[in-house]
Amino acid sequence: MKPVINVADAVPVEVSSGEHFQASMRRLAQPLGAQRIGANVTTVPPRKAAFPFHHHHANEEHFFVLSGTGVLRYGDEWHEVGPNDYIYCQPGAAEHAHQLINSGDVDLVYLGISTLQLPEVVGYPDSDKTGVAVAPFGQLPPRFLVENKLRDSVGYWDGEDGAAFAAILGQADVHPHPR
Repeated sequence: MKPVINVADAVPVEVSSGEHFQASMRRLAQPLGAQRIGANVTTVPPRKAAFPFHHHHANEEHFFVLSGTGVLRYGDEWHEVGPNDYIYCQPGAAEHAHQLINSGDVDLVYLGISTLQLPEVVGYPDSDKTGVAVAPFGQLPPRFLVENKLRDSVGYWDGEDGAAFAAILGQADVHPHPR
């Protein structure tokens, strides 16, 4: 496999939802066979964001702004960003939640780089939910989501009465194997 890809040759992946979220991503690392680091060039139209405000519990994300201007929403703070700005978003709780928003009149284009640890737990503070990614981007099933109000609504031992294994032990033909 050739270890080089040109951004123009990378297949665009379109993402959008409603009137506020829209982007085109060109994945760079995955087509070359990368497994531990992801990289893409993301283009966000004016007055849009590519993704919801979110934070990762396992993965780091890094961004390098190539062109355009925007706002980095990071925790409770806002930071203006533009060409040649480098952004590091560390894993952790909601104080590390982040979102890049195109605040300008031209496309915001940035290189995104991420570690690819799975499974990954992602919090979404604006919508009060948590997602667990169980497969790499583009593979199914990619994740499952839970409303935060349902988190910890059951205990570890709830529903675990041992009946299934007790029935197995109760069968006459089940005997320990000699070593």
